[in-house]
Amino acid sequence: MKEAEGMGTRLLTEAKIKQYYPHLKYVRAHTCGRHRATVYAWDEELCLSEHDAAQLQKYAEAYLGAYICFRVKPYSKLREDRIARDFELPDQIVEAALQRDLDQSGILSIMNGMLAEGTMRFCRYDCGTGTLQFAVDTPTALTVIERELVERYLSELIPLGSRCELIYETGKSRILHG
Repeated sequence: MKEAEGMGTRLLTEAKIKQYYPHLKYVRAHTCGRHRATVYAWDEELCLSEHDAAQLQKYAEAYLGAYICFRVKPYSKLREDRIARDFELPDQIVEAALQRDLDQSGILSIMNGMLAEGTMRFCRYDCGTGTLQFAVDTPTALTVIERELVERYLSELIPLGSRCELIYETGKSRILHG
């Protein structure tokens, strides 16, 4: 095993777990608070043994990010914990999220390439809440659906254990979302 690498996205974390534990058929990682994440997993028999849970917990703590406090739960707890269903992502988001060297400029490059009009910029990081704040400046207001997609896509590109907050700026109006 390699030493812990830099910060990883949800998709990169899931890929690492599946690579190291190929018998785990269902794996989902979810940010559940400031520098906290939960890994949900099941094997092909739709269960997570105590042994697998303990091993996955050790692996997560040692190799998935020293800055994150991980919990491991059976995949069936997704519903009980009210975790939204996975949704289909554009290929460019998936490819970027799986890069081990994705950084702030890479995130902004991907997101700005997806905006038809306007730009996104990084504003600040609140280490107390683990929140990355970005501003989206567009000539016309984005629809509710467009805002939801921007937030979904951005949340896939930021590090697991962090949350994003978006400020939408259209002319003189400013709307906080996230």
